[in-house]
Amino acid sequence: MDYFCNMKSTTNSTMDDSLDELDYRILNLISNDARVSFLEVSRICNVSGAAVHQRVQKMMANGIITGSEFWLDLKKIGYQTCAFLSLHFKNPENMNSAIDKLKEIREIVECHAITGEYDFFVKMYARDNSHLYEIIQTQIKPLGVARTETLISYSESFHRQFIFDKSEK
Repeated sequence: MDYFCNMKSTTNSTMDDSLDELDYRILNLISNDARVSFLEVSRICNVSGAAVHQRVQKMMANGIITGSEFWLDLKKIGYQTCAFLSLHFKNPENMNSAIDKLKEIREIVECHAITGEYDFFVKMYARDNSHLYEIIQTQIKPLGVARTETLISYSESFHRQFIFDKSEK
């Protein structure tokens, strides 16, 4: 199906051989705490801050590090409902444009192509269940969605960035 051709690859079958022991140590430290300073990383790794900066820049240029971010507690700013939706489209030919339109719905924070009876799995936030229903009916279903299955999260037990462990290499 064509919609897979436009998807960014998020997997690599082998680890990057250009990374050395220091790169792995840096990845471990910054994946545990994105706010850790380069100075602190350099102290832990016993190298200069410039060396850490250069290596991080190299890993960013190679697409190994793709950014850093702050995570918001959405409940504290009025988004009380976190939901996961499985989406099955009526017509697979329209999925590319549907994905572009799903990106425009700011409440949707993740979208994954999946195996099984559904085509996509999305994570979204809404102010409440009524707002969730409104988004599904007025913004998602008109994209050619034949059916949905909605799972509402009672609470988030934990949320984390993938923690890199060099021993898995």
